[in-house]
Amino acid sequence: MDHQRRDTLKAGGGLGVFGLLVAAGVIKPELAQAAWNAQAFEARSLEAAFGALGAGKPAASDGVLITSPDIAENGAVVPVGVVSNIPGTEYIAIMVEKNPYMLAASFIIPEGTVAELQTRVKMSQTSDVHALVKANGKFYTSRKEVKVTLGGCGG
Repeated sequence: MDHQRRDTLKAGGGLGVFGLLVAAGVIKPELAQAAWNAQAFEARSLEAAFGALGAGKPAASDGVLITSPDIAENGAVVPVGVVSNIPGTEYIAIMVEKNPYMLAASFIIPEGTVAELQTRVKMSQTSDVHALVKANGKFYTSRKEVKVTLGGCGG
């Protein structure tokens, strides 16, 4: 079974549908860029990333849980999950403190959905992973140290 071919066909099909929707005027290309916060993704410190996201100094919260291994054998693919038990969660961001660029991922959580996600991030070295949650207009954060034995960002 050729998984690479299958993945390529899936990606091409998805892009084709997206292209048709843009061509038909159903989706405007600006919408994809509207969600992109370049300043936040280019931030080189937690404070700068928090500021670019409008979080200021978020409150630490036990309602935000980070699920990831304590030790990641390969920094190129570190599984990270975030669960927010804070009602009204509308946004979750994942930041890796010692990466060249702090913000690794951001997610908009639709109203009425469970605020739980899983993804994989690159980590250049052992670092604190931070989860930033926006709920009811306020920001909350949690952190967890993840030890990396083999670097993923040029390490």
